[in-house]
Amino acid sequence: MPGTEPILIKDERHGLPYSKGLMAQSFTATGLSPARAYLAAQRVQDEMRAEGLREITLDELYARVARVLTEQAGADIARRYEKLREIGKLDRALVVLVGGTTGVGKSTIATEIAHRLGITRIVSTDSIREVMRGIFAKDLMPAIYESSFNAWRGLRVPVPHGANPVIVGFREQTAVVATGIKSLIERAAVEGVSMVIEGVHLVPGYIDPSQFKNASVVQLLIGVEDEEAHRSHFYIREIQTDGMRPFEKYRANFGNIRLLGRYIEDLAREHGIPIVYSHQLDRTVAEVLELVVNTVIREEEESVDDRVLPAEEGA
Repeated sequence: MPGTEPILIKDERHGLPYSKGLMAQSFTATGLSPARAYLAAQRVQDEMRAEGLREITLDELYARVARVLTEQAGADIARRYEKLREIGKLDRALVVLVGGTTGVGKSTIATEIAHRLGITRIVSTDSIREVMRGIFAKDLMPAIYESSFNAWRGLRVPVPHGANPVIVGFREQTAVVATGIKSLIERAAVEGVSMVIEGVHLVPGYIDPSQFKNASVVQLLIGVEDEEAHRSHFYIREIQTDGMRPFEKYRANFGNIRLLGRYIEDLAREHGIPIVYSHQLDRTVAEVLELVVNTVIREEEESVDDRVLPAEEGA
């Protein structure tokens, strides 16, 4: 049928055709709803066909995309899309570390962020702890056999005078799990595989993002300021998991959970790790995504500056 011939993207290695489905999918990463994303991708295609285009370069296509997104979704969405494209050009692994105390929504936010960044690997620090349980006997490493808020039960030495056993036990457990987290990041850097890691054990000060030279590592914390909103997360989680994560267990330990939250946030402030306070999911995800993207782009710009300056000085 006339007007239905594929429009080839000339800069692609094999001259791939424009796909409004794939383009719409990339638009949803900005936070656009699937319906609005599809309409924008459809408009890009309709305009090209109306002009009788049979092929287009990537630069020409993305200039058109930027205009359509600005007109249909606003300048903020268009800018966010351009930043996400910059992230896609990275030649090294991107590792996003999403920390925070139990029940603040880390796993949900991590899943959303991974989807929008096109990352397929998501790992929880509890999974790393489970693997370690299979390696180390309880007598050898008892702290990893307890929940993070009850790790004090596995302490093998007396708690120092004046110290809080909940914090001491959590620190001992975190120190052990952090070893596994570092190995995982190092492996991702070597393989060039991006991933999102989430969990309570991503405590500022135990892992230094700058030490991983072959990966871009972004660390952040999720917090919930309102206690009642935080408490309600456990009730919702019990329903969503059909009782696998019972509300009563977390209600009984809620004081310890909040204590760990304050401790982790204090360390975040001390080490300059950003804290995103969660209120409404879409807004929180958008804020986290913006933080990740801006951090990576800034690091890339600083890296380029570091490579250029010596050459300029020797000129």
